[in-house]
Amino acid sequence: MYALERHDSIGELLRTEGRVVVAELAERFDVTTETIRRDLDALESAGLLQRVHGGAVAAGHSSVTELSLDEREQQQTPSKSAIAKAAARLVPSTFVGSIALDAGTTTAEIAAELASWTPAREGTLLTVVTNAVPIAALLQHSPHIDLRLLGGRVRGLTSAAVGTATVEQITALRPDIAFVGTNGISAGFGLSTPDELEGAVKTAYIRAARRVVAVADATKHGDEALTRFARLDELDTVITDAAPPVDLQVALDEAGVEVIVA
Repeated sequence: MYALERHDSIGELLRTEGRVVVAELAERFDVTTETIRRDLDALESAGLLQRVHGGAVAAGHSSVTELSLDEREQQQTPSKSAIAKAAARLVPSTFVGSIALDAGTTTAEIAAELASWTPAREGTLLTVVTNAVPIAALLQHSPHIDLRLLGGRVRGLTSAAVGTATVEQITALRPDIAFVGTNGISAGFGLSTPDELEGAVKTAYIRAARRVVAVADATKHGDEALTRFARLDELDTVITDAAPPVDLQVALDEAGVEVIVA
């Protein structure tokens, strides 16, 4: 395969997956890792990608890059749906208690799964706490859900309530399960997000909940955004759509985190 053909293929992989890894590309194209690094250097010089440790991400992606809710809703939809179905299985019809749903498109998919939740025992309600306006809209008419919408300043980019008031409300709660989204999950940095106010809310959920479940599709594996909001050992479970890379899997194992691949 010629270099230009590899460049086109790498560009397509970045468009569909958001990230490429040097070792995986070398195996895919049956070339040396040095050849792939030269390819990535050339594509970065052309402004088509951004080099990161071990590979590259799409151009414009950085530790502070944050897509709007509408933009994220168009990405990785089948993966998020699979993750949501796996997450919903943690809240069976026999479940009695409360859950917290962090803001985000994957957690919104979980809300969509739970909108039709029906208890095994008549009269039982599922208490759902959220700081996300779209999630509240999805659940507001569900007859078996006791919905609690947290207040605060709503960020237009994510339609999520954030700020001191939001965090204080969460610290006064003890949900049985918190489902938390993330922009990145890595072996060395943990879970991270570009915005510190969003990060503070996520940290509050994690510290408040009896069980913490992080949801992250494979494009988040190895990524590191600006603000860390949790270490790996603060999680109980990670639900994802593909097996984590070796370094991340080892770190999760050492932290005692259960990994569910949807």
